[in-house]
Amino acid sequence: MPLDFTAIDFETANSSSASACSVGLVRVRDGVVVERAGWLIRPPAGHDAFLEWNTRIHGIVASDVIGAAGWDDQLGDLLDFTQGDALVAHNAGFDMGVIRGACAATGLDCPDITYLCSLNIARKTYQLESYRLPVAALAAGFDDFQHHEATGDAEASAHIIIDSARRRGASSITELAELTSVKIGRIGVSVAA
Repeated sequence: MPLDFTAIDFETANSSSASACSVGLVRVRDGVVVERAGWLIRPPAGHDAFLEWNTRIHGIVASDVIGAAGWDDQLGDLLDFTQGDALVAHNAGFDMGVIRGACAATGLDCPDITYLCSLNIARKTYQLESYRLPVAALAAGFDDFQHHEATGDAEASAHIIIDSARRRGASSITELAELTSVKIGRIGVSVAA
């Protein structure tokens, strides 16, 4: 089984998990980054206030997303890009929470998704003083990205997984998870049932 997955990262407008305002996606095939995508998202009503704290982190303001499609119009595009892959994210609980929260806020069923956390993989692979994304990405040999820009963060997460798999001799996400004793997570409608 090849090392195929899609790395994902969200930026949010505020502390609500439903307030996704940007997504970055990076497709990996056989351990190589083959495609990148990213776009703005208009958060759903009631979750659309942009807090200064969040804006200071990622630089996105309310006027940036006025013309962007909402979550309910973009979920299909996001899923099309992933092609059914397992997702990878740094601190994946946050990003999976965004998917669940945005689906709940827009009345959509949360899609069935398996995922692996690059933060947990980094903790099992590197000996670092901090496992923040820029530090872990540097340990993986990847430092050419703008932190808190969603596509750049997704690519950094992808490189952590690619490097960790290489170091462990893992040929798939499943094998990497087994070798590091990191659980592959799952969200979606069948999980809640």
